[in-house]
Amino acid sequence: MVFEELGRALVPGPLVATHLAAGEVPGAAGGEVVVAAADGRLVEWLEEADVVRRGAEGAVPMTSVDPLTPLHRVPAPARSDPVAELLTAAEQLGTAVRVCELAAQHARTREQFGQPIGAFQAVKHLCAQMLVRAEVARAAVYAAAVTGDRADIAAARLLADEAAERGARDCLQVHGGMGFTWESEVHLHLKRAWVRAQRGCPTAESEELLAADLVA
Repeated sequence: MVFEELGRALVPGPLVATHLAAGEVPGAAGGEVVVAAADGRLVEWLEEADVVRRGAEGAVPMTSVDPLTPLHRVPAPARSDPVAELLTAAEQLGTAVRVCELAAQHARTREQFGQPIGAFQAVKHLCAQMLVRAEVARAAVYAAAVTGDRADIAAARLLADEAAERGARDCLQVHGGMGFTWESEVHLHLKRAWVRAQRGCPTAESEELLAADLVA
């Protein structure tokens, strides 16, 4: 739930890597030390970190679509950590919930043709679909947090990524051009969701793991 709120609030930094290092790296648990680590092919906040761990050798800087998340790419992907996958899913859930709130709020207050845009059927459908995806992802993430099962975590990650990316995109559509401005947080949620979706286990690998579990 903490990581859900961190995602909802767009808190920057290598949050997952620092959390996983708590208890092993002095100062990480209390927030005095920032830890960066390779997660899949990406390393977030490498140059700003106090401690660098796990597979970041040979990392090269890359242009990040998210202006609040500096990125490096490593030549060989690091092994995916189920806990990191779950925490990333929780962050994505936070984004999905937040953009749903932002879209609904804007739909209630923004007027066109003398009425709130939320009165238009197309906008209603977008907001309703965002809510459904967010709540389905919430159920999956919370269940995976309880069971700790690898297949449950894979399912939660897939649903949370979809809820965050599609929700942020639809929220941007509800806001129109206003959502692209620096005064709005909508485009930042979309960009952060894109970056998180590239962390750790590739989508195809999660799908294969989940499919194998279902067949078994």
